[in-house]
Amino acid sequence: MFRPTTWRKSSYSGGGDGNNCVEIATSPTHAAVRDSKAPARATLTFPAPAFLTFLETLKPRR
Repeated sequence: MFRPTTWRKSSYSGGGDGNNCVEIATSPTHAAVRDSKAPARATLTFPAPAFLTFLETLKPRR
């Protein structure tokens, strides 16, 4: 099971305290996402290929 240890905040976390965003932890096989305001709560974990597909879907098309 993937147990994330190093989290990083979204580059879109905005101004102020920067807590209104998600954090992500990655490995070669998985990606985990959590709410930065409640880091002790549940995380969502995805296989890396599925998460990459999700991110590609969010990008604007040219």
